Amino acid sequence: MVIREYSYLPKEALEIREEVFVREQGFTDEFDEIDKISKHLLMFEGEKAISTCRIFFSQEKQTYMLGRLAVLKQWRGKGIGTKMIEAAEDIIRRDGGRSVLLSSQEQVVEFYKKQGYIREGEIFSDQGCPHIWVKKEL
Repeated sequence: MVIREYSYLPKEALEIREEVFVREQGFTDEFDEIDKISKHLLMFEGEKAISTCRIFFSQEKQTYMLGRLAVLKQWRGKGIGTKMIEAAEDIIRRDGGRSVLLSSQEQVVEFYKKQGYIREGEIFSDQGCPHIWVKKEL
């Protein structure tokens, strides 16, 4: 498996996010202006893109943000998400970042806790889905 970094939203990342967030989970506002300022990561198994996420620096929150982490259904449970987070954190460190903040769906917050993320604040709704902020110091 190989992870590639892009300064634009690649077609494969768009397709993975449409599959996971729009078709599987029912989100409607999946793509936004943040995609234009983000670094996008794609994990490939051979020529097949199987996972994606994005990272960007938030001026408002004065920290790096990780988001839109998605793994195709047939690849879940194989450590792919963990590898994507590790790669994103490595890039953030390389770029001088000292912390990472992300908005986690409540149903997967335990996954992020296992990666060293700590809950911050209260649960909130994002398109009808419960989310909570989680943060990690690098």
